[in-house]
Amino acid sequence: MTQAGYLTLHKHGKLAERIAEAQERLSPCRVCPRRCKVDRLSDEKGICQTGAKAVVSSYAPHFGEESPLVGSGGSGTIFFTHCNLLCLFCQNYEISHLGQGLETDAGQLASMMVSLQRQGCHNINFVTPSHVVPQIMAALPKAIEKGLTVPLVYNSSGYDSPETLKLLEGIIDIYMPDFKFWNSESAKRYAKAPDYPEVAQKAILEMHRQVGDLVMDDEGVAVKGLLVRHLVMPGGLEETGEVLRFLAQEVSVDTYVNVMDQYRPCGKAYQCPPIDRRLSSTEYQEALKMAKDAGLHRLDERDWVKILKRLGIR
Repeated sequence: MTQAGYLTLHKHGKLAERIAEAQERLSPCRVCPRRCKVDRLSDEKGICQTGAKAVVSSYAPHFGEESPLVGSGGSGTIFFTHCNLLCLFCQNYEISHLGQGLETDAGQLASMMVSLQRQGCHNINFVTPSHVVPQIMAALPKAIEKGLTVPLVYNSSGYDSPETLKLLEGIIDIYMPDFKFWNSESAKRYAKAPDYPEVAQKAILEMHRQVGDLVMDDEGVAVKGLLVRHLVMPGGLEETGEVLRFLAQEVSVDTYVNVMDQYRPCGKAYQCPPIDRRLSSTEYQEALKMAKDAGLHRLDERDWVKILKRLGIR
């Protein structure tokens, strides 16, 4: 198996240089596209409500992630509290909006990573990391000293700064962004981020430039590459089609995509039709057809199982 990139950077002293660059982005803060410019090193807080230390909600082996991440040992998820996007329909509203979690220093974060590896997880899966990239990077040397070797997964909303992502080149092995909105109107209404579509496109292209298409080992476990999620929204099929076409035409027809049907109204979604209802089966079937029509052929396995069951084939 190919050695995780962060080990090579650490060995040659390059990781420390990247960490120093990332720390500089905390004051004034330019870590994410919001560019709040607060002094987070002095614990000032902007939109993400996170100061000098990362806040962690929970960490544990996760068996509900995409098939290539789970394998037999699970994906080692670390859920970061708060968020830089703050979708009003977030299914983790208590974590992202209400701030449930505990401040965690670099040593504690490193210990979490190593603990998950020792439990047999195939990777360390940073969930909602966009606003805490410097803190994650600062913890890596300590984790490496404790024996960390597994691939690192960057599991984000897609609202990521390309400049910050460049600091992660050779550190992150697997990128798993969401691509939520194609229209700036939707992004503004649901996340107060009208620039999301443009930002997400640039971010995903940068991610793909760094790691390429998803590569798996002989057991079907991901070792490197890009995996994209798209949550199909009620009344949002037009945007879904555009997102899928972008992935096929501008990124790669070999992009591994999870077209997700898990949407349900959470947070403040009940106040915002048409997302005040669940996704219909018809809408989801149409979304999958759009993926096929766009030329995408690497859909998460569980979606194909659902299709076959609905058709009475399996």
